[in-house]
Amino acid sequence: MNIKNAITSQEELENILVLNEAVLLYFKTNSCVVGEAVEPKINDLIKSKFPKIKTFSVDMNLAPNIAANYSVFVEPTVIVFFQGKETIKKSRSFSILELEETLKRPYELIFE
Repeated sequence: MNIKNAITSQEELENILVLNEAVLLYFKTNSCVVGEAVEPKINDLIKSKFPKIKTFSVDMNLAPNIAANYSVFVEPTVIVFFQGKETIKKSRSFSILELEETLKRPYELIFE
């Protein structure tokens, strides 16, 4: 699963959060080299360890209102929602291992 499902409106995002138990939003722009490098690693992590989390991207240039609503001003930023609530937020400098460790407990509580 790639983070190619781009969200462009707040209404669309609100529907996604209602319909899914776990959602990962990946905030990026096309001009960020770090964001481009991190995205496939996050894809691999979610696919292999947390397959029930649905992933979506938000291009901060195309949907600045969504980024502003969640106080996202740097890229890349990951926000994970469990049961519609913002649970995890990682920005700019974070490791994939750190993200994995942070996801384990809430994921297990909801899905196992």
